[in-house]
Amino acid sequence: MSLLAVEDLSIAFGPPSGSLTVADGVAFDVEPGETVALVGESGSGKSVTALAIMRLLESPGRITRGTIRFAGQDLATLDERAMRRIRGDRIAMVFQEPMASLNPVLTVGAHVTEPLLLHQGLDRATARKRAVDLLDRVGIPSAARRIDEYPHRLSGGMRQRVMIAAALACKPDLLIADEPTTALDVTVQAQILRLLAELQRDLGMAMLFITHDLGIVAEQARRVVVMYAGRVVERAPTAALFDTPAHPYAAALLRCVPGDDDTDRLEAIDGVVPAPDRLPPGCRFAPRCTLAMAECTLAPPALRRAGPLHEAACIRVPA
Repeated sequence: MSLLAVEDLSIAFGPPSGSLTVADGVAFDVEPGETVALVGESGSGKSVTALAIMRLLESPGRITRGTIRFAGQDLATLDERAMRRIRGDRIAMVFQEPMASLNPVLTVGAHVTEPLLLHQGLDRATARKRAVDLLDRVGIPSAARRIDEYPHRLSGGMRQRVMIAAALACKPDLLIADEPTTALDVTVQAQILRLLAELQRDLGMAMLFITHDLGIVAEQARRVVVMYAGRVVERAPTAALFDTPAHPYAAALLRCVPGDDDTDRLEAIDGVVPAPDRLPPGCRFAPRCTLAMAECTLAPPALRRAGPLHEAACIRVPA
């Protein structure tokens, strides 16, 4: 059984009489211990899907349809009290901008000990000792001293390590990493990615890795879910997606990735992801697709089998 199974998930913002759907029928699963990458440009619906899983959507955002099953429980129907028992304990999240996520008036230690006090029932002395161990494990130098410092005293990479320590304090079954290296320089990005892979292996946790960087996907993920304008357009094992992308959008994203040959010309995808109030009819990628036909504008294409464990929502995939 999947650890996480998202089925037909739709998310809207605004009042029921005039709401905008920002995620439409999203479906994917994550097995225990594996990494699944959620990929797409900004505006594709990746982060809002993650927030819905964590039940952190801010009003007027809401789940309008679908299920989010975690270890057999539908998170979409849990009340907030029940969700708090899971959030930070069995499911944790690392956000892309640590300075916006860390409370500037709380010390590093307060951020890491909070989940231990809340979910593990530890006394403060024991929680502090555990926090020092966690900070040391994620590569914070002089952790016993840094634990009493405030986030603004740390570099971006160190702040992200604090976020990871706090997220992993209770050894969650699932970690959601939302663009965790976007704000960091290339060297620090590599360090954080290695750290996440090492911790995942040691803890045996599953990871939902949200990114727009297919280079990261190739190194981190076993399977890939490609989103565009709020919909899943392709689901595939990572190797299959890189070798034989079945949706023109996934193929276009791959052409934007630098190759081994420095002389390769990178391609750009003309246009932008449409806003939720300006969605085209039919396939939402059709206005930017170089392979689009008149039929593409008639109705939204359903996911079709493109290979073993490989599906794509494109009429060019044989039914």
